[in-house]
Amino acid sequence: MTPAHHRLNLSAGIASVAVALTLVALKLWAFAVTGALSIAASLADSGLDLMISLGGFAAIFYAARPPDDDHAFGHTSVEDLAALGQSVFLIVMAAVIGWAAVARLLSPAPPVLAAETAGIAVMALSILLTAALVLWQRHVARRTGNRVVAADALHYLSDLLPSLGAILSLVAAALWGIGQIDAVVALATSGLLAVGALRIGRGAWDALMDRAVDPEVVAGIEAIARDWPGIAGYHDLRTRAAGSRVFVNLHVEIDGQLSLTEAHDIGAGLKHAILRAYPQADVIIHKDPVRET
Repeated sequence: MTPAHHRLNLSAGIASVAVALTLVALKLWAFAVTGALSIAASLADSGLDLMISLGGFAAIFYAARPPDDDHAFGHTSVEDLAALGQSVFLIVMAAVIGWAAVARLLSPAPPVLAAETAGIAVMALSILLTAALVLWQRHVARRTGNRVVAADALHYLSDLLPSLGAILSLVAAALWGIGQIDAVVALATSGLLAVGALRIGRGAWDALMDRAVDPEVVAGIEAIARDWPGIAGYHDLRTRAAGSRVFVNLHVEIDGQLSLTEAHDIGAGLKHAILRAYPQADVIIHKDPVRET
C-alpha cells in the first residue's frame, strides 16, 4: 500500500468516526425531545455505526501490521472478532426496539410525540451528513481498493432508509396526529437491524472457523490456474478469509525437467496474476514436479 493510499484510508476512517459521533449526539437529543421510537431505532443504528467505524479505524492500523512470530498470517482476524461482537450488540438492540414498538402498538392510549419539527430537522441533517460520508468513502474505496472502507460505505448507505422512515413518522404525527406510524417504522427498522446483524455475524463466524471463501472467488482462482502457461494441472486448492484478506493455498503441477529458475518464474507469474485479480489475497503456491509425456 502506498503512503497516499494509506492517508486516504485514514481520512475515510476519521470521517466515519466523526460523522457517527455527530449523529449519535444529534439523535440522542432528538429522541429526548420527541420521544419517537423511530428516532430511537435510528439512534441505535448510529450507535452501531460508531462501533463499526471505530473498529474499522482501528483495523486500518492493526490489520496492516506485518506478520510476526506470534501471528504468522497477520492480524486481520481482528476485523472478524469485532464484527461478531457488533452483531450480538445489534441483535440485542433490535430486540429491545422491536419489543417497545409492539408494546406501543398494542397500547390502548395512542402514542404522543412532541417537537416533531426539531426531530425532522435532526433527521434531515443526519441524511445529508451520511450521504456526504458515503460519497467520500466510495471515492476512497475506488482509489485504494480498501474493502473495509467499501463495506463501511455500504453500511452507511443502508442507514438512509431508517432515517427517511423516522422523518415520515414525525411528519405524519405533526400533520395528521397519527403516532402509530412511528411504532411501525421502528418495528420495521428493528427487523432490518436483526437481518443485518445475522448477516454480519454469520460472515464473521465463517471467517473465524476458516470456511472457504465465496465460490465465485474460488472459481476465478481455478480459471486463472487452469489457463496459466506452463501449468500442467493443479490440485488441493484451499482458501479461507481473515477480515478483508483472503488466504489462498494452491498446488500446481509443473514439468519436472525444467530448471528451478524456470519453474519458479511460472509459479511467480501465476501468483502475480491471482494478486492482480484479488489484491487482498495472500497466495502460497506449492510446485509439484511432473514428467511431461
